[in-house]
Amino acid sequence: MEFRNLDQHPAFSQLKARVKLPDMRTLLDARRVEEYACSMGHEMSFNYAATPMTDATLELLQELAQQAGVLEQYRAVLDGAIMNASENRMVLHHLTRGQCGAPVAHQGADLGEFYRHERERISTFSQRVHSGEVRSSAGHAFKYLCQIGIGGSDLGPRALYLALEQEARRCKEQKMEAEFISNVDPDDAARVLGRLDLARTLFILVSKSGTTQETLTNATLVREALKEAGLSPAQHMVVVTAQGSPLAQDTQLLERFYIDDFVGGRFSSTSAVGGVLLTLCFGAQVFTQLLEGAHQQDKLALQESIRANPALLDALIGVYLRNCLGYSATAVLPYSQGLQRFPAHLQQLDMESNGKQVNRSGQTLDYATGPVIFGEPGTNGQHSFYQLLHQGTEIIPVQFVGFACSQSDADRVIDGSTSQQKLNANLAAQIVAFAKGKDDADLNNSFNGERPSCLIHAPRLTPHCLGALLAHYENKVMFQGFLWNLNSFDQPGVQLGKLLTGQVLRGAPEDGALRAYASRLGIDSAS
Repeated sequence: MEFRNLDQHPAFSQLKARVKLPDMRTLLDARRVEEYACSMGHEMSFNYAATPMTDATLELLQELAQQAGVLEQYRAVLDGAIMNASENRMVLHHLTRGQCGAPVAHQGADLGEFYRHERERISTFSQRVHSGEVRSSAGHAFKYLCQIGIGGSDLGPRALYLALEQEARRCKEQKMEAEFISNVDPDDAARVLGRLDLARTLFILVSKSGTTQETLTNATLVREALKEAGLSPAQHMVVVTAQGSPLAQDTQLLERFYIDDFVGGRFSSTSAVGGVLLTLCFGAQVFTQLLEGAHQQDKLALQESIRANPALLDALIGVYLRNCLGYSATAVLPYSQGLQRFPAHLQQLDMESNGKQVNRSGQTLDYATGPVIFGEPGTNGQHSFYQLLHQGTEIIPVQFVGFACSQSDADRVIDGSTSQQKLNANLAAQIVAFAKGKDDADLNNSFNGERPSCLIHAPRLTPHCLGALLAHYENKVMFQGFLWNLNSFDQPGVQLGKLLTGQVLRGAPEDGALRAYASRLGIDSAS
């Protein structure tokens, strides 16, 4: 398969040459809001009416997708091709939620069956915990969970847990409550351990390699805390790791669940990395619904027409905004408190995948790639950084996410409207305000408008909807990597810091400045 840079495709050259922004003040009307929408199934929709898309632009974006062979590359991923060439690995996170391509085997094993078997093991273990068959070393039923991990072993699972917690309580499906320890800062572990009932807590240690420094350090802190409380760590800890990792050989564990090298950390939430936590907290049925939502989007991402393929359409619009209009950042703004940590997960997903300047042939690129991603839930963000979004000197495109109904159903009418109505009124108002702006003789009160945004919306944030949202963004990031000719599935940029950290901790930093900074931070390099 031949991979070409974005600027080698004729359609991209045409897009660059024909950039002419429509006037959103006159263009954005009720008809456009209805027509510029792409169904995501299950009453979910990706609406791009408030972006500078025209029919002519969309036709060129369709040509760009075809010239770049985006769907061919996606099919190669699904069929088990080596798409992470730098690490000589397949890319199989889609397989954790269902079969979209041909059966994929490795060393004679059907990997689809491997993932199904692990889900069954997780479900069986969870039932034993919920029934009280598996108990703590103090003889108590487990009531609390604590996941120990960092990066993809924390951000995605934490975001999904928080997004499902309120819905599970409403449906009376919450079986256990979860906490998380991620930062190697000892204050993180101390804060969490200080409020847990250790005699009723099960810890999930997550590290694919089994060598992650922060995670192993925190696991040791947890084991020591359990011992000090008179408890046996071996009866309070399970692990999620690769079968060949050092942790897989640890006998001081209650149970082991496995992932493999073909599922990258930031894409691993639908594997055992998220599955153990979510199944224990909410039950196998909820986790299955999340997987079904993700699988539906994986299948939808195979659609040839970009107007019927929301992830590909979102990716192409993002490339247009980045490379034709020069916008360097994207704000992700969910108008749902349940998605409070979803932007943090997307930061890693997007910036670790596509924050690169070298293509798949090892050549430096001379065009921009992944944008800066940031965000907060609405309406909190409105009282924080929206001032810059509306009137700053940089235009920052926005990705809104909203829902017709709250998760809690605990709403009340206050001053003539419910809290959910107030929330969604704010969301609708922000889309139009960004797009149309407002003229004023006092320039301090003038809004230029022409600030693009799109909206993903659904009736309610359910497990199925959450899985769809997760897969939508995973596929969007993958498609943009294909368009930019990047390997979105490795992360060499995190290695240099680890190397220098090791030098400091061994007391042998080679760089004088590194020694000086370490000394200022209380580390004696001679020790």
